Amino acid sequence: MKIVLLDTDTLGFDLDYGLFKTLGEVVEYSHTRQDDVVKRSCEAEVLISNKIIYTRDILEQLPKLKLICLTSTGVNTADLKAAHDCGICVSNIRGYSTESVVQLTFAMLFSLMMPLEEYNQYVKQGEYIDDTQFKHFHMTWHELAGKTFGIVGFGQIGQSVAKVASAFGCHVIYYSTSGENSQSDFERVDFKQMLSQSDFISIHAPLNEKTQGLFDRKAFQHMKPSAILLNLGRGPIVNERDLVEALNEEWIQGAGLDVLAVEPMVSNHPIQQLKNQHKIFITPHVGWASVEARNRMVGEVYQNINEFLQGKPRNQVNVF
Repeated sequence: MKIVLLDTDTLGFDLDYGLFKTLGEVVEYSHTRQDDVVKRSCEAEVLISNKIIYTRDILEQLPKLKLICLTSTGVNTADLKAAHDCGICVSNIRGYSTESVVQLTFAMLFSLMMPLEEYNQYVKQGEYIDDTQFKHFHMTWHELAGKTFGIVGFGQIGQSVAKVASAFGCHVIYYSTSGENSQSDFERVDFKQMLSQSDFISIHAPLNEKTQGLFDRKAFQHMKPSAILLNLGRGPIVNERDLVEALNEEWIQGAGLDVLAVEPMVSNHPIQQLKNQHKIFITPHVGWASVEARNRMVGEVYQNINEFLQGKPRNQVNVF
């Protein structure tokens, strides 16, 4: 069996793919342009990739291909119906990055709601020395305890965020974008209630027809002026131009983004129109990328291939 990894650079430079060699011949490419996907994949029975786009046109040119292993939970990079029609199984990985995403969620929140860097610089620049005026109190912050923490998308990551928020003393509410998740330990609300009641809203939902542009101008106008929005789901769930307007007009207090509508970031991103850059905190889609999570990712992909070879497809996402 020939296994081809098409874009290992997107997974980091510190991973060991030796495990895959126990399953067959392994070919690694650090980066693959879309124009080169067919040429590099034409002999492959298994493809492993992160950012490659699989269109119907590409899939129809790969008659030997049996399995596509996506190194992500999101599956919007592949035409799932086309893969099904071509007899190709598509699998994703699940649960590997939960701890990593939860950790970034709260790190991002604390960076927005507490003036940590300002305090840090205040001390390092010598202003705290012999300070009898305690003038650093002009930088205020609030406790999480007693606040309402809203979660959009209540899968494994959303539920884990809920447990941590609850441990901080927050009242947790959630909106299930699929309508299928129901958790008796926390309060389920509709979207309008989520917007109006939450002091913080954290997005952990997949991108689909129900979530595309969910947070738009109308949604922001229903949120509290003191609210902070965090998006660790998918970029297009938030209308970024409307978000910048919401921050400029003070409809909401702040926003943290680990994902953007277009990745990597485009040069004319709406964020350039934001009047106060302190209101937003952006990371380059790294919520999934702790060392531990990426190593779990390799193990999950290995299991997907191994069980597929045994006739028991695991984590298949294109079943119709």
